[in-house]
Amino acid sequence: MSPHPDSPRDGRIGPGLGEGLPGPGRARAAAPPPYVLTEDTPVYVISVAAELSGLHPQTLRQYDRLGLVCPDRTAGRGRRYSARDIQQLREVQRLSQDEGINLAGIKRIIELENQVAALQARAAELVDALESAAATLQQREAAVHASYRRDLVPYQQVQQSSALVVWRPKR
Repeated sequence: MSPHPDSPRDGRIGPGLGEGLPGPGRARAAAPPPYVLTEDTPVYVISVAAELSGLHPQTLRQYDRLGLVCPDRTAGRGRRYSARDIQQLREVQRLSQDEGINLAGIKRIIELENQVAALQARAAELVDALESAAATLQQREAAVHASYRRDLVPYQQVQQSSALVVWRPKR
């Protein structure tokens, strides 16, 4: 499929930098930022998602009812699937057909994978916070050490004695 002759060549949807701006002498309105298409952007209607995943549209509706793959909804309640949803549909199909796992088992696997991903993200956040706190502590410690006035504190080496002192209480 060749791109439209007026569309940018980098794959973005919407005008590129400097495109669509008014010419000299016309008022400039604040242009919205270009639409960025990610793998989480819901763009596929159910018929296209079914074709891309190799499943029947009724199967996609059933998976949605069971909570296996939950696409975004439009204002009119129509389903819109993202590239990530398509990938998940394929994985559900693979687990069901190739591995012989029932849909309840697949749902549990998906829930556990989501939980693991959330825990890994939280652990990464905590590691970042810990590293930040350690760096702040080191900076404060260095500031305290730099504030010492060494000229006011004479340094004397303490001599250790091995003398034995016997204490005898008064009677």
